[in-house]
Amino acid sequence: MKDRILLFLKGFVFGIANIIPGVSGGTLALTMGIYEDLISSISNIFKKFKRSMSFLIPFALGAVVSIISLSKVIDFCLDKYKTLTIVFFIGLIIGGIPLLFKNINVKKITIPKALVFLITFSIILIITYIKSGTTNVTLNNNMISYLKLFGVGIVSAATMVIPGVSGSFVLMLMGYYQPLLKVINNITSFNNVTNNIILLIPLGIGVVLGILLITKLLEYLFTKYKEITYYGIIGFLFASIITLVLSISLPSTFIEIVLSLLLLIIGYFLGNKLGDR
Repeated sequence: MKDRILLFLKGFVFGIANIIPGVSGGTLALTMGIYEDLISSISNIFKKFKRSMSFLIPFALGAVVSIISLSKVIDFCLDKYKTLTIVFFIGLIIGGIPLLFKNINVKKITIPKALVFLITFSIILIITYIKSGTTNVTLNNNMISYLKLFGVGIVSAATMVIPGVSGSFVLMLMGYYQPLLKVINNITSFNNVTNNIILLIPLGIGVVLGILLITKLLEYLFTKYKEITYYGIIGFLFASIITLVLSISLPSTFIEIVLSLLLLIIGYFLGNKLGDR
């Protein structure tokens, strides 16, 4: 029972991370110590159905509850207190870093390992400096919109799973972030619920298909090239921390400095505890 409650809490944090542009759900799954289990459970959902579902149900439930219940809260926090919100998540990520280094031998860094680290590190920085589209798409209840949402679902699935890549940021690049956030907010406000749910169905199907495909690839990499894969993941992680720091303004008042440090520390210890269990 305790394990399921903990999985629910980790899913809750994962869900919040996928709402915030620049924060990667995959990164937090990694630093919370459940990344490989998550990949394995999804990849083997048909082969080991009971085992996979015992992991995925509480985790997915936590993610769904956080997205539905906190989408408006996160939107408000990012609008009014962006720096404080992002600083807290930076703390969460940093708190889980010690766990990652247990999977690599830092005393035996080879050229291939260093190269993989640099490549993944560079990919995140390049993605970050691509300017997001200023024009948001219009979501309509027609076949063309459904097909587009299906494709967006497949793309966003990969960004949800791959550490360091922000699913929300990629949605912003494609012009779908604000429209989809509006759809979720409309559902939670019981505004035109049926049409908004119908819009989310093709997106959800695309997400499921995309996750199944990307997890198969990741499971193969963990099985055959575990240590070098972790070097690539750590490259994603370090670059994502840098991009998050660059995305916020430095605290300008004494109170903001104190609150930022406090939230960073709280995030660090929370991330460390979640990753240690």
